[in-house]
Amino acid sequence: MTRRTATLDDATDGNRGAANPTTSPLRSEAHATHPPRAGKGGTGLDRRWWPFMLPAFVLVVAFFIIPFALNVRFAFTDWSGYSDLISFNGLKNYKNLADQDVLWNAIEATLVYAVTAMIVQNVFSLSAALVLQKTNRVNGFFRSFFFIPVLIAPVAAGYIWSAILAPAGPLNSVISLFSPGFSYAWLGHSTSALVSVAFIDAWKWSGLITLVYIAGLNNIPHSLTEAALIDGANAWQRFWKIRFPLLAPAFTFTVVVTLLGAISAFDIVMATTRGGPGTATTVLNVAMFNQYASGFFGSASSLSLVVTLLVLLIGVPLIAFLRRREIEA
Repeated sequence: MTRRTATLDDATDGNRGAANPTTSPLRSEAHATHPPRAGKGGTGLDRRWWPFMLPAFVLVVAFFIIPFALNVRFAFTDWSGYSDLISFNGLKNYKNLADQDVLWNAIEATLVYAVTAMIVQNVFSLSAALVLQKTNRVNGFFRSFFFIPVLIAPVAAGYIWSAILAPAGPLNSVISLFSPGFSYAWLGHSTSALVSVAFIDAWKWSGLITLVYIAGLNNIPHSLTEAALIDGANAWQRFWKIRFPLLAPAFTFTVVVTLLGAISAFDIVMATTRGGPGTATTVLNVAMFNQYASGFFGSASSLSLVVTLLVLLIGVPLIAFLRRREIEA
């Protein structure tokens, strides 16, 4: 009877231990291995994140948000260097710029410049990436060679190409070998000046875009192209049906960066044509500089705001479209 009572007591104690999680060996071990997360009442690092963000936040506010807010305000004022009074004038700055054929001509020149530079950069860079995709010494040399223009300052690149494209420059000298007496002012004619400057912009940044495309091509699984090759697909079919759709993330980056970057062009244009001949290459930032140099600070702020709006109106829908294409691909 005593032995049976002892057995029942042991079983009862075991059940109590199983029902009580604090006495479970497994629960105790798990609790020791995974300590509780530090929350609002803990002592973890989650409450000390703000000192790391504060410097970047201060820089963004001081050098972007505040200047942008002031620019929006001054864009609708008659601020100039010819008066010490600044008053609100609504849309008068834009009306004056439109009446002077500055606003719409600058927008047109900017869009033509940006689209031309974007197309040239992406077509050349993608072609170069297909040739230089494999990693070897020869391709490594040419990758570095094409990247050299990226390291050159835009103003320096503009001066270099201004000399190359001069009527007595090297380009006309080379063409004269095949067409004696050839002479053409590439930057002196409205029909070729804007396209020539856009080509200089494309030359300047194509090396960077080429590396982006090479990274995108190398990220495509080799098994997919091998399977297509076994199925009898030729080189064009393998590129258009497999590689091209899978390059969607790279296209999103390159198209957006090249197009929006060209919309903000200034250095290369000023170093080559200064907006000429006439107003053929007067893009928005050059027109803004001319207004500011003439003392019309309110009109310059208005053109600066147009650049911002143009970037937003083109960039946001373009990114949304290209991101949707990534998902579909």
